[in-house]
Amino acid sequence: MTILLLGSGGREHAFAWKMIQSPLCDTLFVAPGNAGTAAIATNVNVSITDFDAIKAFVLAEKVEMVVVGPEDPLVKGIYDFFINDEELSHIPVIGPSKVGAQLEGSKEFAKEFLVRHKIPTAAYDSFTVDTVEEGCKFLATLKPPYVLKADGLAAGKGVLIIHDLAEAKKELRNMLVHQKFGAASAKVVIEEFLDGIELSCFVLTDGKSYKILPTAKDYKRIGEGDTGLNTGGMGAVSPVPYVDAVLMEKIETRIVKPTIDGFQKDGIPYKGFVFIGLINVNNEPIVIEYNVRMGDPETEVVVPRLKTDLVELFLAVANEKLDEITLEIDERSATTVMVVSGGYPEDYEKGKMISGLDKITDSIVFHAGTKLHNGAVVTSGGRVLAITSYGNDFQEAIKKSYQNIDKLHFDKMNFRKDIGNDLL
Repeated sequence: MTILLLGSGGREHAFAWKMIQSPLCDTLFVAPGNAGTAAIATNVNVSITDFDAIKAFVLAEKVEMVVVGPEDPLVKGIYDFFINDEELSHIPVIGPSKVGAQLEGSKEFAKEFLVRHKIPTAAYDSFTVDTVEEGCKFLATLKPPYVLKADGLAAGKGVLIIHDLAEAKKELRNMLVHQKFGAASAKVVIEEFLDGIELSCFVLTDGKSYKILPTAKDYKRIGEGDTGLNTGGMGAVSPVPYVDAVLMEKIETRIVKPTIDGFQKDGIPYKGFVFIGLINVNNEPIVIEYNVRMGDPETEVVVPRLKTDLVELFLAVANEKLDEITLEIDERSATTVMVVSGGYPEDYEKGKMISGLDKITDSIVFHAGTKLHNGAVVTSGGRVLAITSYGNDFQEAIKKSYQNIDKLHFDKMNFRKDIGNDLL
């Protein structure tokens, strides 16, 4: 079949890498893709949120399935666009409906869903510019640190954790009154801080049944020891070593199952991934957030551990037959380390030539912020490459990733040297 994959990051390169291994995939287009996807599929210069252009391409190329990587097209309603169009309604879109995508598009919507379906989550309240002083009073009732979340999409950077009450009040005003995160912080959710270890649970659902994918843990901060600014993610490990059968059973019965049941009770069409950001507090899993797509860089460790045909899984999702598929997982650990542009997540330069890609052995390189320029691979984003490796345990896998990073070079290249150290 002919498939269109939307996106341009490491997540999409990992999807493409896995999908082209399927005998069911004859032709794979990636819009807009990157230098990595260009080597294994056909990149298409179409914007992921230009639904009319996507429609024209899909009809011209007789595309039979659309797989959506990032959150933006989902929150803007690409699933609904297809289902409500006579010419497109027969083409499955892997991703939730617009209302389902609100689980990521609105922190307040997500918190209301969690409370309604009695899924464990932190206590919270939400505020707008008109209620900013009430928000400041609410902060005073909480113990530090204080968690402020922009309600809308802020590219993974709209969460602030602040230890000082006066500073928390100042930042709340910055977000609401001075629009620190633009329209995304027109509403701010204030949450109680939960102290524990974070992990990610990934679920694929056809809206009725579900499959739980391998667990993963990512590293958000730019600096070693989880210091500095938040990024889109600097590395990931799968599986998470401390997640045992008892904790997994709690996650499934208290969180995953009520989430999928909640879609049915609320009449939410949902055919795609649910990324559940969790915190493990004294061996009790609590939901921090939902995302409505796979995480990045977690995809770069989760997808390589799937033995099951990914296209077969997507077809089962489209046909609501996911319960008929057996999910096979590689027992090995997988780790990935993100190589980023100097200055990221703040200002950074693009167009730096990357060398050493041909010297990588025993690791998989997933491209994130790259493009082809005069036949050479150059940087085109903050997060540039994800170096993924397998091992009998995560220590063995991470060692391979770092050995291969030593072979790579571009001007001002940066990466964290402590991925996985907290799990030792």
